[in-house]
Amino acid sequence: MGGTTEASLAARALADAGGDAVFSYAGRTDAPAQQPLPMRVGGFGGVAGLVEYLRREGISHVIDATHPFAAQMSRNAHAACGALGLPLLSLQRAAWAAGAGDDWHHVGDIAGAVAALPSDPARVFLAIGKQNLAPFAALTQHHFLLRLVDAPAAPPLPNCSVVIAKGPFDVAGDMALMQEHGITQIIAKNAGGQGASAKLEAARALGLPVVMIARPDAPERDTAQTIPAMMDWLAHHNALRGV
Repeated sequence: MGGTTEASLAARALADAGGDAVFSYAGRTDAPAQQPLPMRVGGFGGVAGLVEYLRREGISHVIDATHPFAAQMSRNAHAACGALGLPLLSLQRAAWAAGAGDDWHHVGDIAGAVAALPSDPARVFLAIGKQNLAPFAALTQHHFLLRLVDAPAAPPLPNCSVVIAKGPFDVAGDMALMQEHGITQIIAKNAGGQGASAKLEAARALGLPVVMIARPDAPERDTAQTIPAMMDWLAHHNALRGV
């Protein structure tokens, strides 16, 4: 179950190893990247639908390499694999951690991020994707910069600018973007990884505060943070064939 850089790396490793595997996208973007494995796109229909799919396709092992904030999908995978007795591995990148020179303000969720914004007008780089924008719509005193993968059919927020781009991004480009839009602060999800970390380095260089949204709680399961660790897990579970 993919949609992240790590998932694409996992797909390449499985293909190179001759693994019998399928790559599943949630279907949140218009043109998902092609993979070196057979692909399916779209939801399963909750836990029951996922159980039916896993049983019908004869899946023997599941790797959850979805986004760290795709909490519902991870919970569904955990429940479905538990129901069928299937081994489940979470392939998760390490979370970001603040370093010297960072001005981070930690919040637990989207509501906390909304509450963390000042009452006076600000120009906010809202770097959280497109799924959780609605809670910010009432904050019309602020101007929001949104960077999205797909062009929206209509402005997502009443007072916003939209940039269509797909990572990975670099520090110089993100610094230029923030300066061009007069950004005064950033809101980001703690997704981790290298592909989207440039905005945090740019914020450090520009002296901008960052409201950092913590990852949602995840169910207890086997985890790996690297492709070699994932392959070791598969080998340990006799899954280099029939994955």
